[in-house]
Amino acid sequence: MKNITKSLPENLLCFSHLRWDFVFQRPQHLLSRFAKQMKTYFIEEPFFDAEEPYFSVENKQPGLWVCTPHLPVGLKENEVNDLLTSFLNNFLSQKDLEDFAFWYYTPMALAFTDKFRPKLTIYDCMDELSAFKFAPKELKVLEKKLIQKADIIFTGGHSLYEAKKHLHANIYPFPSSIEKEHFLKARTIKTSPADQQEIIGPKIGFYGVIDERFDIELIEAIAVEKPDWQIILIGPVVKIDPATLPKNKNIHYLGQKNYTELPAYLAQWDVALIPFMLNESTRFISPTKTPEYLAAGVPVVSSAIRDVVKPYGIKNFVHIANNKLQFIEAITVELNKKDKLAWLAAVDAFLANNSWDNTCRNMQELMLKTLNNKQDISIAS
Repeated sequence: MKNITKSLPENLLCFSHLRWDFVFQRPQHLLSRFAKQMKTYFIEEPFFDAEEPYFSVENKQPGLWVCTPHLPVGLKENEVNDLLTSFLNNFLSQKDLEDFAFWYYTPMALAFTDKFRPKLTIYDCMDELSAFKFAPKELKVLEKKLIQKADIIFTGGHSLYEAKKHLHANIYPFPSSIEKEHFLKARTIKTSPADQQEIIGPKIGFYGVIDERFDIELIEAIAVEKPDWQIILIGPVVKIDPATLPKNKNIHYLGQKNYTELPAYLAQWDVALIPFMLNESTRFISPTKTPEYLAAGVPVVSSAIRDVVKPYGIKNFVHIANNKLQFIEAITVELNKKDKLAWLAAVDAFLANNSWDNTCRNMQELMLKTLNNKQDISIAS
């Protein structure tokens, strides 16, 4: 008789290249939901800020702890990995690995976790990290090992799935989802946040990380061509020199905002942008902001990111633009549009079943199925 596993392991250890308090995106959405069923530990990359190494643990919500290694400056790579292995040894010393699932966002973590054998190993490949600026040279080698070790792999979009599906027998695409009830608030909010109140004129907005993927020259060109348009940019500037950002009077850098604040900003925008360059670092991305903008009821103009073109572009939910003139033309169309009800109804119908709750539930079902298949193989052997 088949012995069916009905529950996931009690604990989940996540190894992430992103910090929990950086930008609220895929890892935070998923793991905050997993934490309702599993004790979830989010292990960040180290801070090099300590005279003596230590491991800080902060309870962020019921069932979820953020764990951060603090290490001395100047350690060699092998010394860092030895300390991280030691931290994990101590953490797991009185625990049974049969009660654990390991969830990887970064293959780099395999350098200090490879010796451990949890009940389930998951690789949530949300981006092609090897194509990003300053990617470690070892990343591709470690990702190959992680793919071999993983019991199940999820990808952050369909294009990434197509690129990796031949590498693993148990791999599934899970594009960006939304928390609709959160972004629907933007449709009814009437007041603007203080730092946006004084900005007068059509508001063309973007929120997200401003990094090497962001098309600075495009933004500047639009600002020069349309000085009456107000371009609002929300988010941290990373991996690029802030001094290189354009300083036009109609470009407003409002800095990083909390996830809870975003609907209030979106409520006042006339058009939202996804102004990414087309290069190796954007080839496989699936921007979370696409369905979020749409759920807020804000028209979107995007560069031709593959996972935006399909499905959003081909369904005419999002304008796809390839250069400055096409961006300006699409924005102008939206600024002049009087009736958006038919578009909004079609968008709402398309997004009806798109939610992080559904994504999390579907992932959990696949994880349980994977555990049962592993158990069948173990019994058979």
